[in-house]
Amino acid sequence: MRPLVLLQLHSAELGVTGWGEAASLEEYDGVSVETVVGELERCMPAIERASGTDPAELRCACAELTTVPQALAAIDMALWDLAGRAAGKPVWEMLGGGSAAEVQVNATIGAEAPDAAAREAVTAAAAGFGCVKLKVGVGDDLARVRAVRKALGPGVEIRLDANGAWEAAYAEEILGLLADQELELCEEPVHGLDQLADVSGVGDVAIAADESASDPGVFDHRYCEALCLKISRCGGITGVLRDAAAARAVGYEVYLASTLDGPLGIAAALHAATVVAPDRHSGLATLGRFEGCGGFPVVDGVMSAPAGVGLGEGLADWYR
Repeated sequence: MRPLVLLQLHSAELGVTGWGEAASLEEYDGVSVETVVGELERCMPAIERASGTDPAELRCACAELTTVPQALAAIDMALWDLAGRAAGKPVWEMLGGGSAAEVQVNATIGAEAPDAAAREAVTAAAAGFGCVKLKVGVGDDLARVRAVRKALGPGVEIRLDANGAWEAAYAEEILGLLADQELELCEEPVHGLDQLADVSGVGDVAIAADESASDPGVFDHRYCEALCLKISRCGGITGVLRDAAAARAVGYEVYLASTLDGPLGIAAALHAATVVAPDRHSGLATLGRFEGCGGFPVVDGVMSAPAGVGLGEGLADWYR
């Protein structure tokens, strides 16, 4: 079971309620649900005193009380949702987006054996996905990648995600051996910005930082070709927009992904994408892992922000 924290902010003055989500994943980011709840409680006095306060000021006040981005993400989402509902507008419009952008997304294939991975890839391609992400660093990587490419043919992009499992020398070796597989990208082949820079300088496969995208100094200069930004890790929609601008200023490409977020987190990313305009397929087609979570169709490999004001209608109902 994947635990999520649901945050409700109600404005008696405006007569509306906003919803946010904290999507910490302890085995991935080291942040427990208990930590998130404690940090949200730390921010509550500032929130309760904030009647009439500008949302940007309240975000800053909360950022002074906690540095846990997952807690800040829940607050930021709820504030955007509340603001949209008060204005009778979707969040993408509040952000200044011209329309609810269509976001190209990738399918994700886990650590399945080569034959099973190939079957999943064919199913994804038949559903209209133009990119599949294959987990690597799990053993038998060469066979799995080659089986997927053989099953797909040349028309669908293959992205690898090693979650930092490889050493630099091995990463360079295996990416060289896979040079004929027409790989779109390798996400976090090694961990750490300097190591990513070393691997990025070898071969033709683009390299992206995922876990390392939150390392200090990541915006000092470009270490690799792309950054994967996540609502939970950036501290919400506001943080994603800030980090996307900082990334592009030093030459990174940018795309979005989830940390197995719930509907509110995915909706927040889709609204943010209206302004960010991701450069590559985004990893947001993950709600199928949750039972009974509908309302986010993927049509021909494309997702859009849900309908309605704020982040979207009825999203909080799924959590109850």
